[in-house]
Amino acid sequence: MPSHSFTRSDRLSAELRRLVGTLVHAAVREHALPSMSVSDVECSKDFDVATIYVTALLPDQAPEGVKALKAMARDLRRQLSKIMRVRRVPELRFKYDDSVDRGERIESLLRGEK
Repeated sequence: MPSHSFTRSDRLSAELRRLVGTLVHAAVREHALPSMSVSDVECSKDFDVATIYVTALLPDQAPEGVKALKAMARDLRRQLSKIMRVRRVPELRFKYDDSVDRGERIESLLRGEK
């Protein structure tokens, strides 16, 4: 019997990353939000909560964008329930992923810039 390389939570996270990414992109355009993109999705073991990590094109506008996405979470979850084939769509929690910002800061320090 072949071993499965991906667990169910990995498959659900990948599907959510793809779908929420397109929904966030559409929401950014429709509601004139700061430019945001989905960088990662982590699902809890019981699939009740999905933590969605987003990055912003302009880091100073990130808090505004994350706040708007948190306000839209229920509507996004409702849209997902119509698209996905799962019994229960997890609750969506948005968090800002500052790893890109930290990486750029480290790179600029290595180059000798301030």
